[in-house]
Amino acid sequence: MKWIILVRDIITMEVMTMSEDKDKEKDKEKDKDKDKGQLEQDTREKPMSFLMLTVITGFCGGVLWSGLGYLAYVFHFTAINPNVILEPWAIGEWKYSWLGIVISILAIGVFSIVAALIYYGMLRRMKNLWAGIVYGIALFLLVFIVLNPIFPSIKPFMQLDFDTIITTVCLYGLFGLFVGYSISYEENELRHYNEKKEQSSQDS
Repeated sequence: MKWIILVRDIITMEVMTMSEDKDKEKDKEKDKDKDKGQLEQDTREKPMSFLMLTVITGFCGGVLWSGLGYLAYVFHFTAINPNVILEPWAIGEWKYSWLGIVISILAIGVFSIVAALIYYGMLRRMKNLWAGIVYGIALFLLVFIVLNPIFPSIKPFMQLDFDTIITTVCLYGLFGLFVGYSISYEENELRHYNEKKEQSSQDS
């Protein structure tokens, strides 16, 4: 009688072990399906290329901060009007009208695309917020010192008033921060996505 009970217990233990193994396999399959679904979702959520996102970021950043720069000009925080961008290229008084202001802001947005692409090519792996701010200040020095002669209405750097310098440096720094953080954040997210994809491939 005892051996019957012993056999019954052994069979019961075997059945329980097999059941536990099946549950573990099901859990693994669920985890794999979950990871696969997450990767598919991430893929659907990334329809835009990184380069195109950089172009859009540069344009939006240029339009945003040059628009704020125009408001700073209106409220006399700076003596620099955004329409100075048209001086080397456009002839006529129209560039000082509202149409000239709009076109100037859009033109700055286009030039800002170039600045964003340079950041993308050289600094996108930087994780420090200061990288974008320093980049923006470098752009300020490029425009107001190196390229100053091609903008007749901009005084030489040493002749600019204090309010203009501070306001303009802040605007350029914020532009650099906006572009730099956006690009670096996307670079970090893309790297994390690729690492997760590779890990899922190895597990499968």
